[in-house]
Amino acid sequence: MYFKQFFDPRLAQYAYLIGCQKKGTAVVIDPMRDIDQYIEAAAKENLEIIAAADTHIHADYISGLREFAERGVKVYASDEGDKDWKYEWLINSDKYDYQLLKDGDTFNLGNIKLQAWHTPGHTPEHLSYLVTDGAAGDEPMGIATGDFVFVGDVGRPDLLESAANVAGMMEPSARTLFGTVEKFKQMPEYLQIWPGHGSGSACGKALGAVPETTVGYELRFNKSIKSATSEDNFVKFILEGQPEPPLYFARMKRDNKIGPAVAQPANPARRGVNEIDGILADKNTVVLDTRERNFFAEGHLKGSLLSPLNKAFNTVAGSYITEEQQIVLVADEDRVTEAVLDLYRIGLDKVTGFITPEDLNAYGKLETLEVRTFATAADLIGQDGTAILDVRKASEYDEEGYIEGAVNIAHTRLLPRKGEVPTGKKLVVHCQAGGRSAVAAAFLKREGFDVVLVDDNFENYKTGATV
Repeated sequence: MYFKQFFDPRLAQYAYLIGCQKKGTAVVIDPMRDIDQYIEAAAKENLEIIAAADTHIHADYISGLREFAERGVKVYASDEGDKDWKYEWLINSDKYDYQLLKDGDTFNLGNIKLQAWHTPGHTPEHLSYLVTDGAAGDEPMGIATGDFVFVGDVGRPDLLESAANVAGMMEPSARTLFGTVEKFKQMPEYLQIWPGHGSGSACGKALGAVPETTVGYELRFNKSIKSATSEDNFVKFILEGQPEPPLYFARMKRDNKIGPAVAQPANPARRGVNEIDGILADKNTVVLDTRERNFFAEGHLKGSLLSPLNKAFNTVAGSYITEEQQIVLVADEDRVTEAVLDLYRIGLDKVTGFITPEDLNAYGKLETLEVRTFATAADLIGQDGTAILDVRKASEYDEEGYIEGAVNIAHTRLLPRKGEVPTGKKLVVHCQAGGRSAVAAAFLKREGFDVVLVDDNFENYKTGATV
């Protein structure tokens, strides 16, 4: 059996290429939208991808399942869950080769057998796949668990309510997940676990960075699983402290359900200095500045957003930009393709151009962002004309202390909660270390707020902190 794990560090996502070397065939589990990476990897091993499978309707990235289906590859998807959690783009079309799976259903690729195991809780339709290498034995060697079991955690059951706005789903989903965890406890301890995400994903609250694990290890050390001493204890533990989901999660859930657009990544053209005025005048275009925050603060185009090309790039862009908006990047030319691909993976396809930092400086008509430390912002904090906005997670605000009177809105939820931001005052924006507050400050400045960015570690704030 051939086995290869793919990892995208920005989405902390794992996909799996599993192949039968005797037959020269392979399947991809939980592919991302840019499927050529899997096809090329398979070809190097003399394998042909003849199948692709999803564990569930994803909320954090566009699935590559439809792209594979468009190229004639047979795709496998869940037929579990109620009518609201079906792959509509499959069941409403007769153009694709597909099979819908229920608990216990199997499919084969030469010596490799995959068996669907219904593991609801994170989502109602969620499947895991038990993988058996028939050339070595007649029992499964591992499980591709998707967003059910991670290293050190389990998939959060609150997203249908907190991200997809399906009211009343949080606690029932947690109780369903408890039942699935109880079934997991009965699995052989030697089974390998191949999770759908690693550390940095917003699909859990304590994911480990180790790429794989075993049933036995998770039974011993996974705090979420160990909390399942009773159903009520598990529900309380699993729902506490979950981070606010990025805004784009609801759109990903919708698109993967009804069918993501079939499209290739954009190939944006470089936009010259003489075009910048026109770009800024277009109300449907947003300038997305990918430089580091210090360069942005020193000089940026009026109304531009900030999202440095780091691990948080997708999360930030997806939380501040809507699918209807066109995007012009500010980026070094050798990093444009990287940025475009990251946006493509979360369905932001309308990248119409890019501006280099050199052309930005040549344009000259730039704005600055006021930046202070906690020490130099001390004269503002507590004043009648000042409001404090804390853009950390609610769990950080509650557990790690806060500035008296601060309004807490996580940076990933600012767009829908903009109406809660204090108006008519100078707005001092902070987080834990400056990264999240920088992107939040850029957004708020675009929206017309008088903003001061605190680019400092919150530990340096002492006076007035409450724990």
